[in-house]
Amino acid sequence: MAETKIRKSIEVVAAVIKKNQEIFATQRGYGDFKGGWEFPGGKIEPGESPEQALIREIKEELAADIQVGQLLHTVEYDYPDFHLTMHCFLCSLISDKLELKEHQAARWLTKETLNSVTWLPADVAVAEKVKELL
Repeated sequence: MAETKIRKSIEVVAAVIKKNQEIFATQRGYGDFKGGWEFPGGKIEPGESPEQALIREIKEELAADIQVGQLLHTVEYDYPDFHLTMHCFLCSLISDKLELKEHQAARWLTKETLNSVTWLPADVAVAEKVKELL
């Protein structure tokens, strides 16, 4: 009988922060995916709603306060070592202050420059959805 390997599943939230006609993207500064571009966010902790997790993660990663809006897209993506479920919410900044605490770079992207960065695989589908917003 073939042994089936149970893959780890990770559930995360991501903020699609929109200001005027631009979207905020961050470049990972650590881990296996260092250098790849993503929408900022992180893991949902036990007892948190996705919205609460997103507010906490953005405060931790960017020292920013956000308003969480509608669910834009949920991505199901199989990385080699785990399955990712990523809930992406449309967000806006409560204040204009953003400070990179974990990322190596960040950019505000327009519809025209959205594909100028190398998105992490799970974020590619989200970037395509974002184009429809801009």
